[in-house]
Amino acid sequence: ANIMKLGDGLFLECCREVARDFDEIDYNELIVDNAAMQLVMRPEQFDILLMPNLYGDIISDLAAGLVGGLGIVPGANMGDEHAVFEAVHGSAPDIAGRGIANPTALLQSAVLMLLHLGEEAAALRIEHALEAVYSEGKHLTRDLGGSATTQEFTDAVIAKL
Repeated sequence: ANIMKLGDGLFLECCREVARDFDEIDYNELIVDNAAMQLVMRPEQFDILLMPNLYGDIISDLAAGLVGGLGIVPGANMGDEHAVFEAVHGSAPDIAGRGIANPTALLQSAVLMLLHLGEEAAALRIEHALEAVYSEGKHLTRDLGGSATTQEFTDAVIAKL
């Protein structure tokens, strides 16, 4: 907490308190600008990033850029009793109904939901189908350098199931 000492300090205090109850989980602290640099230079060092909303929004967009953009990144908001799964890019009203949206983020969100529900076999089927479509490269949407429509991409994934 070097700039926003009160808000960040309270967040860090809460994290440290919870971390003490879970010795088996590695807990490290980074200042957000250093975390951004580390994420770009050595992303493999991270499993989970826990941060306040403002930093999380910025860092999650940076991380999405590292793997191809918001169109392919799933989202999950987990609570003790409930979970919500969504494409992180939102509803994308500017391209709605035009057949050009990449459905990967939504499909990956479904994978996360299935894993959360204990349906690993179904999650893996979807994940493997997506991997096959990406590997073939014949049915990629425009954001990935292809020309497939949303329907064509989806049909290709379904065919791989």
